[in-house]
Amino acid sequence: MEKEEAAFYCHYSGNVSCIRQVRGAAVSLILYVLAAGAVMLTVFGNLVVIISISHFQQLHTPTNMLVLSLAVADFLVGILVMPFMIIQSIESCWYFGEIFCLIYSMLLAFLTTVSMVNLAVIAIDRYLAICNPMFYTIRISVRLACFCVLGEWLVTLSYVFAIMFSNGNTEGIIGVDPCPGDCVLVLNETWGPVDIVLSFILPVSIMVILYTKIVIIAKGHAKAISKQQRVLENRKNSNMPVIKKTEKKASKTLGIVVLVFILCWLPFYISAILTQFISSPIPSIVFCACWWLAFLNSGINPIIYALFYPWFRKLLVTFKIYSQESSLLNLFTES
Repeated sequence: MEKEEAAFYCHYSGNVSCIRQVRGAAVSLILYVLAAGAVMLTVFGNLVVIISISHFQQLHTPTNMLVLSLAVADFLVGILVMPFMIIQSIESCWYFGEIFCLIYSMLLAFLTTVSMVNLAVIAIDRYLAICNPMFYTIRISVRLACFCVLGEWLVTLSYVFAIMFSNGNTEGIIGVDPCPGDCVLVLNETWGPVDIVLSFILPVSIMVILYTKIVIIAKGHAKAISKQQRVLENRKNSNMPVIKKTEKKASKTLGIVVLVFILCWLPFYISAILTQFISSPIPSIVFCACWWLAFLNSGINPIIYALFYPWFRKLLVTFKIYSQESSLLNLFTES
């Protein structure tokens, strides 16, 4: 009986004991290996995106500044959040103290929220590029995109500070009932619904509405372009069709990024919403699986870029970034 109690409890300062989920050594090893692979994919995949967009001048576009912001957020998730989440999830104990728990919770809330805001702004960018290309070309610049990114990060940081330092994370439950001494981000009855609306429902609604409009208008553009190609088939100047094709490809790829993001995060937010209406807590293993699926999204984005951006594949395979004057290379010659 004493052996069972020692094995099933985490012990914290102040004589606090929390129930611990015990796993076999082989299971823990497999989980650590899989989790380490997910972290490496997230860190190095997004690092390639960051270096590529920063280095190659041809990638310095307004849309890619937003993609760069998203990659930076995902990269920081892989470096600053996922390693500690791995240890907490597998060991089912928090070993890093109260102060670091506050820092960890702030980073978690900040980086996940800024990713959602980034994707909503990307949807707005794609809507303007496809539906109002003249306005987009004249008004939307790299500098404006950089100011938008800065604004996103500052507003999100202010929002997270408001939650953390207004007792928003001390009452009520989102997900599972935390044990004293454990590190689980919880929101009170006021901030819980507000956060779900502002950090998920509102951004996702913007993404879905705008990308639906993009698809409808893109179909109309495709018919118009096919008619123009018949008239201009003897002209050798193909700059305009190439630009339109590039914008369409970018919109399609980023639309897939948005769709995958929604699919990864939807189970977590459904479980969070259900917790507000059901008396019994959601099983910890279910909530943990939804939580990890959400954070795996940070490592999936580089895979999407590799599948749908030929220039990204070429950089990975040929290491052209190391060649002389590589920042001036034309990455779209075979796209």
